[in-house]
Amino acid sequence: MAHVFSSAAELLAAAGTDLGTTDWLEITQERVNRFADATGDHQWIHVDPVRAKDGPFGGCIAHGYLTLSLANYFLPRLIHIDNMQMGVNVGSDRVRFPAAVKVGARIRGRGEILKVEAIGEAVQSTVRVSIEIEGSDRPGCVIDTISRYTFHPAVEASTEASTESQPA
Repeated sequence: MAHVFSSAAELLAAAGTDLGTTDWLEITQERVNRFADATGDHQWIHVDPVRAKDGPFGGCIAHGYLTLSLANYFLPRLIHIDNMQMGVNVGSDRVRFPAAVKVGARIRGRGEILKVEAIGEAVQSTVRVSIEIEGSDRPGCVIDTISRYTFHPAVEASTEASTESQPA
Protein backbone atom coordinates (compact mmCIF):
# COMPACT_ATOMS: atom_id res chain seq x y z
CA MET A 1 0.00 0.00 0.00
CA ALA A 2 1.35 3.40 -0.98
CA HIS A 3 2.48 5.95 1.58
CA VAL A 4 0.17 8.97 1.26
CA PHE A 5 1.32 12.58 1.54
CA SER A 6 -1.36 15.28 1.56
CA SER A 7 0.66 18.49 1.79
CA ALA A 8 3.96 20.04 0.90
CA ALA A 9 4.89 20.08 4.60
CA GLU A 10 4.25 16.33 4.96
CA LEU A 11 6.35 15.53 1.92
CA LEU A 12 9.15 17.90 2.94
CA ALA A 13 9.37 16.06 6.28
CA ALA A 14 9.56 12.63 4.62
CA ALA A 15 13.24 12.45 3.61
CA GLY A 16 14.61 9.09 4.70
CA THR A 17 11.21 7.37 4.69
CA ASP A 18 11.28 3.68 3.77
CA LEU A 19 8.32 3.17 1.45
CA GLY A 20 8.43 -0.62 1.69
CA THR A 21 7.63 -2.92 -1.20
CA THR A 22 4.93 -3.45 -3.81
CA ASP A 23 3.23 -6.66 -4.83
CA TRP A 24 5.08 -8.98 -7.19
CA LEU A 25 4.75 -8.68 -10.96
CA GLU A 26 5.65 -11.57 -13.30
CA ILE A 27 7.74 -10.74 -16.35
CA THR A 28 6.14 -12.60 -19.24
CA GLN A 29 7.51 -13.27 -22.71
CA GLU A 30 4.50 -11.40 -24.08
CA ARG A 31 5.47 -8.24 -22.15
CA VAL A 32 9.07 -8.55 -23.39
CA ASN A 33 7.90 -9.06 -26.99
CA ARG A 34 5.58 -6.04 -26.80
CA PHE A 35 8.47 -3.93 -25.50
CA ALA A 36 10.66 -5.22 -28.33
CA ASP A 37 7.97 -4.21 -30.83
CA ALA A 38 7.60 -0.77 -29.26
CA THR A 39 11.35 -0.06 -29.27
CA GLY A 40 12.53 -2.03 -32.29
CA ASP A 41 15.00 -3.97 -30.09
CA HIS A 42 14.46 -7.58 -31.16
CA GLN A 43 17.81 -8.94 -29.98
CA TRP A 44 17.63 -12.73 -29.60
CA ILE A 45 18.39 -12.69 -25.86
CA HIS A 46 15.00 -11.02 -25.42
CA VAL A 47 12.72 -12.56 -28.04
CA ASP A 48 14.07 -15.96 -29.16
CA PRO A 49 13.47 -18.50 -26.38
CA VAL A 50 15.03 -21.38 -28.36
CA ARG A 51 18.31 -19.56 -29.02
CA ALA A 52 18.33 -17.83 -25.62
CA LYS A 53 18.08 -21.20 -23.84
CA ASP A 54 21.69 -21.85 -24.87
CA GLY A 55 22.77 -18.26 -24.27
CA PRO A 56 24.54 -16.69 -21.28
CA PHE A 57 21.35 -16.36 -19.17
CA GLY A 58 19.78 -19.78 -19.87
CA GLY A 59 16.69 -18.18 -21.37
CA CYS A 60 15.21 -14.90 -22.49
CA ILE A 61 15.73 -11.82 -20.35
CA ALA A 62 13.81 -8.56 -20.14
CA HIS A 63 15.37 -5.53 -21.77
CA GLY A 64 17.16 -3.36 -19.23
CA TYR A 65 15.03 -0.44 -20.36
CA LEU A 66 11.86 -2.50 -19.90
CA THR A 67 12.91 -3.19 -16.32
CA LEU A 68 13.73 0.52 -15.90
CA SER A 69 10.36 1.57 -17.33
CA LEU A 70 8.57 -0.52 -14.71
CA ALA A 71 9.81 1.93 -12.06
CA ASN A 72 6.93 4.07 -13.35
CA TYR A 73 4.57 1.14 -12.70
CA PHE A 74 5.87 0.64 -9.14
CA LEU A 75 6.27 4.30 -8.07
CA PRO A 76 2.55 5.10 -7.58
CA ARG A 77 2.22 1.84 -5.63
CA LEU A 78 4.92 3.11 -3.25
CA ILE A 79 4.03 6.79 -2.90
CA HIS A 80 0.76 8.66 -3.44
CA ILE A 81 0.39 12.43 -3.37
CA ASP A 82 -3.07 13.58 -2.25
CA ASN A 83 -4.22 17.14 -2.85
CA MET A 84 -1.85 17.36 -5.83
CA GLN A 85 -2.45 20.08 -8.37
CA MET A 86 0.19 18.71 -10.74
CA GLY A 87 3.05 16.21 -10.72
CA VAL A 88 5.80 15.84 -13.30
CA ASN A 89 8.74 13.53 -13.81
CA VAL A 90 11.88 15.67 -13.78
CA GLY A 91 14.35 12.86 -14.52
CA SER A 92 16.66 10.52 -12.70
CA ASP A 93 20.06 10.76 -11.09
CA ARG A 94 21.39 7.23 -11.35
CA VAL A 95 20.32 4.08 -13.13
CA ARG A 96 22.03 0.73 -12.62
CA PHE A 97 21.27 -2.83 -13.80
CA PRO A 98 22.95 -5.15 -11.26
CA ALA A 99 21.23 -8.35 -12.47
CA ALA A 100 19.37 -9.61 -15.53
CA VAL A 101 15.62 -10.20 -15.15
CA LYS A 102 14.72 -13.54 -16.73
CA VAL A 103 11.39 -14.10 -18.42
CA GLY A 104 9.15 -15.83 -15.87
CA ALA A 105 10.79 -14.05 -12.91
CA ARG A 106 8.72 -12.09 -10.45
CA ILE A 107 9.83 -8.56 -9.62
CA ARG A 108 8.66 -5.89 -7.20
CA GLY A 109 9.53 -2.32 -6.35
CA ARG A 110 11.16 -1.25 -3.08
CA GLY A 111 11.20 2.47 -2.37
CA GLU A 112 13.00 4.98 -0.21
CA ILE A 113 12.67 8.75 -0.20
CA LEU A 114 16.26 9.97 -0.45
CA LYS A 115 15.77 13.72 -0.65
CA VAL A 116 12.97 16.29 -0.60
CA GLU A 117 13.32 20.02 -1.23
CA ALA A 118 11.20 23.07 -1.94
CA ILE A 119 11.63 24.44 -5.46
CA GLY A 120 9.67 27.67 -5.61
CA GLU A 121 6.02 26.74 -4.99
CA ALA A 122 6.70 23.05 -5.73
CA VAL A 123 8.21 20.17 -3.80
CA GLN A 124 10.80 17.98 -5.49
CA SER A 125 11.46 14.46 -4.24
CA THR A 126 14.12 11.94 -5.12
CA VAL A 127 12.89 8.39 -4.59
CA ARG A 128 15.13 5.39 -5.03
CA VAL A 129 13.24 2.52 -6.61
CA SER A 130 15.00 -0.83 -6.43
CA ILE A 131 13.40 -3.43 -8.67
CA GLU A 132 13.93 -6.63 -6.74
CA ILE A 133 13.95 -10.07 -8.34
CA GLU A 134 12.35 -12.82 -6.30
CA GLY A 135 15.05 -15.21 -5.07
CA SER A 136 17.96 -12.96 -6.09
CA ASP A 137 20.35 -11.08 -3.84
CA ARG A 138 20.80 -8.41 -6.53
CA PRO A 139 18.08 -6.19 -7.97
CA GLY A 140 17.34 -5.98 -11.68
CA CYS A 141 17.43 -2.19 -11.65
CA VAL A 142 18.04 0.64 -9.20
CA ILE A 143 16.91 4.12 -10.20
CA ASP A 144 16.81 7.42 -8.32
CA THR A 145 13.67 9.06 -9.71
CA ILE A 146 13.07 12.79 -9.43
CA SER A 147 9.50 14.09 -9.29
CA ARG A 148 8.12 17.58 -8.74
CA TYR A 149 4.69 18.25 -7.23
CA THR A 150 2.54 21.30 -6.69
CA PHE A 151 -0.31 21.13 -4.24
CA HIS A 152 -3.74 22.73 -4.25
CA PRO A 153 -3.81 25.66 -1.82
CA ALA A 154 -4.95 24.68 1.64
CA VAL A 155 -8.37 25.95 2.66
CA GLU A 156 -8.12 27.76 5.94
CA ALA A 157 -10.60 26.39 8.45
CA SER A 158 -10.94 29.80 10.11
CA THR A 159 -11.90 31.42 6.77
CA GLU A 160 -14.61 28.82 6.19
CA ALA A 161 -15.93 29.22 9.72
CA SER A 162 -16.07 33.03 9.53
CA THR A 163 -17.81 32.92 6.13
CA GLU A 164 -20.41 30.45 7.38
CA SER A 165 -21.19 32.57 10.45
CA GLN A 166 -21.83 35.74 8.39
CA PRO A 167 -25.51 36.71 8.14
CA ALA A 168 -26.95 36.43 4.65
